[in-house]
Amino acid sequence: MGESKQIEIVVIGAGPGGYAAAFRAADLGKQVLLIDRDPELGGVCLNRGCIPSKALLHISKVMDEASHLKKMGVTYGEPEIDIDQIRAHKNKIVSLLNGGIAQMAKARKVETLQGLASFTSDSELIVQTDSGDVAVTFDQCIIAGGSTSAMIPGVPVDHPSVLTSRTALDLEDIPERLLVIGGGVIGLELGQVYAVLGSQVSVVEFLPNLLPGTDPDLMKPLQRKLKKQFESILISSKVTKVEPNEDDTLTITVENEKGISTDSFNKVLVSVGRKPNTGLLNLEATDVHVNERGFIDVDVYQRTSVKNIFAIGDIVGDPTLAHKATHEGKVAAEVASGHPAAFDVRAIPSVVYTDPEVAWAGLTETEAKESEVPYEKGEFPWAASGKAIAMGANQGKTKILFDPESKQVLGVGIVGPGAGDMISEGMLAIEMGADAEDIGLTIHPHPTLGETFAMAAEVFEGTITDLYVPKK
Repeated sequence: MGESKQIEIVVIGAGPGGYAAAFRAADLGKQVLLIDRDPELGGVCLNRGCIPSKALLHISKVMDEASHLKKMGVTYGEPEIDIDQIRAHKNKIVSLLNGGIAQMAKARKVETLQGLASFTSDSELIVQTDSGDVAVTFDQCIIAGGSTSAMIPGVPVDHPSVLTSRTALDLEDIPERLLVIGGGVIGLELGQVYAVLGSQVSVVEFLPNLLPGTDPDLMKPLQRKLKKQFESILISSKVTKVEPNEDDTLTITVENEKGISTDSFNKVLVSVGRKPNTGLLNLEATDVHVNERGFIDVDVYQRTSVKNIFAIGDIVGDPTLAHKATHEGKVAAEVASGHPAAFDVRAIPSVVYTDPEVAWAGLTETEAKESEVPYEKGEFPWAASGKAIAMGANQGKTKILFDPESKQVLGVGIVGPGAGDMISEGMLAIEMGADAEDIGLTIHPHPTLGETFAMAAEVFEGTITDLYVPKK
């Protein structure tokens, strides 16, 4: 017989949602066990996702900015890239944050266990560890099992030249030619990193647009940049074959309206979305309902079809974002601890950390048009922003969608440097039910990019003085 434990609340998965749930439950006085397959806490986001990618994106953005200083009278020599040192820098950041989470778990007396958890009933699970199986009986369980990179048929998954977001972040080398399959968030972010570091990058996207679903006007500045940085961008195109060559390169076959073409690349990055890790949990041994897409169905309390089992984060469905998982984790922990809580939000922000950044929250124009939702908008072009011009960011814009009757904010879209930071004000406006006058009469510091948010509201109100907008 292996070890056995009786725990009040078990959390499966130590990503942003999982450790937030564990820590919140512990703060509410519960005995908590936090289980994860990895030796380090933090999940995909910290160890092989959000954080390492942002460390690399920061480096690539600074390199790109330095090259653009030539236009302003400052010239640097060609950069010398030490790939080992870059990798060590990225790993140091991850390690520092790993240590911080481990310290917080210890301070809260949250017990941690490394191993693969699988259910045996609605109140029991087995954890396979290096030192043997551990049987765990729980009063409540919060599933935060996350997701993994999805693949496409016909791709040799185990080939060393086929990368996922995880292996691309290992940064083993800088391939001469890199093909990115999938023009979504991960593909474009990592594509830019590799392009700035020296790869000739091409992108193939199955749908008619990059970043599908993003408003076209927000995409324009990014597309202009990508056309200069990338070797080629193919939309409405499908990769039908990936064939390994003897020299470890890959021959790629692409089909689109122009016909069939082949090309050779040193490496291929597959970034076509993510799939939930429900298959690892042996949920068949429980009464937890899993939908046809493989996600766990939950209610506003993050409760599954089993009263004492909750689920949060990527494993419950889109959007697969760390900040969504964190908020859901806190809700699940509070409900499991007997406190009133619900996941009741008006919007969830999205950020693409490319250069320039693209961010949006709430209703998008694309959604409004497709669903025939009435709206009016105010938008402020950064070409009229002194701060943006000084930064060379005059391609950016800030726009706000308003309800025609109440004048309250329905949605916000921003493109330009720092858009991911600025979108928080848009989120607050949506959650607080702010209207155009509330925003326009709030004094913003000048000169900043943040003041473009107030100016977009002033355009809508007709009170803008930084632009001349003819009266309708």
